Amino acid sequence: MSSTPLSAANPGDKAQSTSRVIFASFIGTAIEFYDFYVYATAAALVIGPVFFPHGSPAAQALSAFVTFGIAFLARPIGSFLFGHFGDRVGRKSTLVASLLVMGVSTTLIGFVPGYDSIGSLAPVLLCILRFGQGIGLGGEWGGAALLATEYAPKGKRGLFGMFPQLGPSVGFLASNGLFFGLALSLSDEQFRSWGWRVPFIVSAVLVALGLYVRLKIAETPAFRAALERQERVRVPVATLLGRYLGPTLLGALAMVVCYTLFYISTVFSLSYGVATLHFSREKFLGLLCFAVLFMAIATPISAIASDRFGRKPVLAVGCIAAILSGFAMAPLLGSGNTAYVALFLVIELFLMGVTFAPMGALLPELFPTNVRYTGAGVAYNLGGILGASVAPYIAQLLANRGGLAWVGGYVSVAAAVSLLAVLAMRETRDITLE
Repeated sequence: MSSTPLSAANPGDKAQSTSRVIFASFIGTAIEFYDFYVYATAAALVIGPVFFPHGSPAAQALSAFVTFGIAFLARPIGSFLFGHFGDRVGRKSTLVASLLVMGVSTTLIGFVPGYDSIGSLAPVLLCILRFGQGIGLGGEWGGAALLATEYAPKGKRGLFGMFPQLGPSVGFLASNGLFFGLALSLSDEQFRSWGWRVPFIVSAVLVALGLYVRLKIAETPAFRAALERQERVRVPVATLLGRYLGPTLLGALAMVVCYTLFYISTVFSLSYGVATLHFSREKFLGLLCFAVLFMAIATPISAIASDRFGRKPVLAVGCIAAILSGFAMAPLLGSGNTAYVALFLVIELFLMGVTFAPMGALLPELFPTNVRYTGAGVAYNLGGILGASVAPYIAQLLANRGGLAWVGGYVSVAAAVSLLAVLAMRETRDITLE
């Protein structure tokens, strides 16, 4: 089996392989994050009343956000599970399996009857499938990032690692765009009765497309070379925790700002905007779709800058800006003015793109090949527990007790935590992945 790097291949094959690899790393994360955001949007709009109908609207919102957090608890388990096979068996087959687990779980959520039909079994089934979503996504991102960066030419890992990072923007636009279309075309009664299920069921078609693309790719050169050198370890997670615990924790803490920015500005803000500011559902979804375009714009800018200036400087600037953005939450989002609310969402999601884009290269660069899938995935998903699993829930509590200024303070603290982690890291831009 050849370990020839992509850059040394025949030029025609190289172009074809490069485009295929880039598309495979992008399309999988786009579909997986579509699945994940479908639930996040549904949690903000309809999960509470459908699955937790008894109690106040605030209690329903908190219950829905608890189910939202379950998947983040499952994601590190998924990263351990799929990371083991990704480092032992290979990147390709593991990525296919993770996409399948995520897609089946998402599609089945669309068929779970509500509380009025099957009582307490409804939220139980919902939580089980939400856990399955977390398992699948836990194995997705690390493999997609490795697929891109282990094929990347020298000096362009940030650029190649950008493509999995574009997946969330596209997945979010597809998810919210579909919800937006449903909100415009259906009555509230139709949406709550059956319309919210459509985006979940559509996932089955998208997953079939993703599986087709991923089955066409080859194993990465770095993994093939590691096989030839017989460098696989028996239990990758044991090696990771025994020898690379420090980089894992720093990588997780660096991710906190990304998750906090995103889920406060989408899930919490959507719930707050509709329930408290009395925006219509379709209007606020439209604002989010507009704002996430700026996240997509920031992603290539930040990724290319990280190749030129280094991962640490770009992330440090992004974290500092995120700290300052927390102070803008109360005056902008709290104003209830459409233009100010849109400005707040644009700022937060642009900064999400700035801090998220370099992670596609940075987290894989923290680990050697034989534990890279496990390490990148665990760091990424542990950051999800710290930065996202409880973010909408805590934000809802803070808003109830102290108002939006407290929620903004929460954003600033999370960004400060990530800034300290980034400053404690070594620069990884110039290392060799082999």
